[in-house]
Amino acid sequence: MKLNIVLIEPQIPQNTGNIARTCAATGARLHLVGPMGFKIDDAKLKRAGLDYWNLLDITHYADTTEFFEKNAGGNAGDNAGRFFYFTTKARHTHSDIEYRDGDYIVFGSETAGLDEALLYANPDTCVRLPMIGGARSLNLSNAVAVGVYEVLRQWDYPELQNFGKLTQYQWN
Repeated sequence: MKLNIVLIEPQIPQNTGNIARTCAATGARLHLVGPMGFKIDDAKLKRAGLDYWNLLDITHYADTTEFFEKNAGGNAGDNAGRFFYFTTKARHTHSDIEYRDGDYIVFGSETAGLDEALLYANPDTCVRLPMIGGARSLNLSNAVAVGVYEVLRQWDYPELQNFGKLTQYQWN
C-alpha cells in the first residue's frame, strides 16, 4: 500500500526536512509543490532529514497546476488515489475518513495553508485535526505526522517494523 504526502508551497526548510524524514521512515511518497520558500539544497532542509534522504521517494512540481495535471484522477475515480485536504477550516475530522491505497493527504504552507478556492471546491474531502478553539494550528511537520500515522494505523502499519530491540537486555 502506498500513501502520498503533498506539501503545497512549503516555506520552512526544517519542517520540510522533518516531513521528509517521516516519509522516509514510513515509506510514504513525498510530493513538493512550488514555489517553495527555500531551495531544495538548503542545508537546514538536509540537516532536518539527516541521513534518511536515500530512503525517500520524492517528486518536485513547479506549481499546483503541474501537480494536479501529473496526478490526475484524484477524486474522479474509484481506482485512483483520492485527495484529502488538511485544513483548520474543514467540517470533517481526519480520523473519520477510511483511507485507501494511493490516497493523497495534502497540506498547505505554514503561513497561508491551502487556497480557499481549492477547499471550497472539495468540501467533502477537507479534513481537520481537532484542537482547542484558541489555537491557530499545529506545526506543519506535526500535522503531517498525525495524518500519516492515522492512515498507517488504519492499514495496520503495512511493511513497517512494529517492534523494537534493546541493545543490552532482552525482553521476556
